[in-house]
Amino acid sequence: MNILIKPIITEKATSDSELLNRYGFEVMPNANKIQIKNAVEATYGVTVTKVRTMNVRVERKTKFTKSGMQIGKTKASKKAFVQLQDGDTIDLYSNI
Repeated sequence: MNILIKPIITEKATSDSELLNRYGFEVMPNANKIQIKNAVEATYGVTVTKVRTMNVRVERKTKFTKSGMQIGKTKASKKAFVQLQDGDTIDLYSNI
């Protein structure tokens, strides 16, 4: 079972990776910090010093259209931000 789903590649996450050596990943909702740390170290061959996680809640939206009321929602997910040891880097753009 793979803990890491995909890396988070946004403008803020890219600036964090360049300036603070901090990378973001979308992870499985039932993964804990120790599992995330081990998965990142095994996948990328780096040393993780700190792991911070957050649960992203479901966002519900309602639209009123000509055909009636449309109800939708986004999916719930979990994000993890890992701080790497000085000198270690992850190249997320190598396999694009």
